[in-house]
Amino acid sequence: MAILIQFAIGLVFGIGLIVSGMSNPAKVLNFLDVGGIPAGTWDASLAFVMAGAVAVTFIGFSRVLKLARPFFADRFYVPARKDIDLRIVVGPAIFGIGWGLAGFCPGPALTALGFGSASAFIFVAAMCAGMVLARFIGQLPSSAHFVTPADPLET
Repeated sequence: MAILIQFAIGLVFGIGLIVSGMSNPAKVLNFLDVGGIPAGTWDASLAFVMAGAVAVTFIGFSRVLKLARPFFADRFYVPARKDIDLRIVVGPAIFGIGWGLAGFCPGPALTALGFGSASAFIFVAAMCAGMVLARFIGQLPSSAHFVTPADPLET
């Protein structure tokens, strides 16, 4: 039963992405074209979509986190770290660059696959390759774990 509820939630989310225009890369790129405000193709409509999403998320999180546990899991998985490291800066920067170049982010790209969009297929393939690469890089030992003989901490 839980899988059907999750499927229905994903379906509603996908329909929302289509209705809002988030699965149309041209609309997204027009939204990101803030440099063209005076005479360009800037489209502010997605700002309202994002504001609505932030409002719903804010209300939803404030209510859901008051529950003893989530409906479909044993516990909440909420990040505990509060420090800002290189991964927290670089990851969103790569996401933003990809969004700005392609006009897709992950959810809308998966939705656009249903339209048979070649650019969505290319984006999703690149996204999957990026996730594999990120996992590989994340498993490499950190340079902080290597101590060289000339390191002053060793003396």
